[in-house]
Amino acid sequence: MKLVVLFGPPAVGKMTVAQELAKITDIKVFHNHMTIDLLTKFFEFGSEPFRKLSRTFRRGVIEEAAKSKVSIAFSVAWDFSQSSDTEEMRHIKGLVESNGGSVYFVELEAPLEVRLERNTTPNRLMHKDKANVAATEKNIREWHKVYQLNSALGEFPFPEHYLRLSTEHMSAAEAAVEIKKRFGF
Repeated sequence: MKLVVLFGPPAVGKMTVAQELAKITDIKVFHNHMTIDLLTKFFEFGSEPFRKLSRTFRRGVIEEAAKSKVSIAFSVAWDFSQSSDTEEMRHIKGLVESNGGSVYFVELEAPLEVRLERNTTPNRLMHKDKANVAATEKNIREWHKVYQLNSALGEFPFPEHYLRLSTEHMSAAEAAVEIKKRFGF
């Protein structure tokens, strides 16, 4: 079982790269909005019930996939200024490895202007809440100021299976090929 953790700021291409990776490997897509969109129907984003259930669902899906030898591309926003986010990734890594799987970390980066433009692409709108384009643009801008959603160069906590890609001038398909080639999938 392979778990590919795709992380970076909103609209950097995590879900789209995961979809392209699924086309050229046996990896299935588990993008972060699969849990976000479910839970925000019941709880405010970021509230305690939301965080608790999000963590429980994500861990459960990843652990059962590891036990069942189902490979997953998992997209997530990881705030490097919060040690709890890194500890959550350490926990998920442990779940996979304790079941004989391997974890690969792929960090995506792109400038704010590129991400704002991508916020309205047809693929993103098809898989995310279409009614909230203005709200997601506001979040992209706000999160850019408030959170550290890319690691500091040279300071990634799990360097053994790690790749950093700029998606500014790279298509999602090209990024997927690079990931496959780098890790030998």
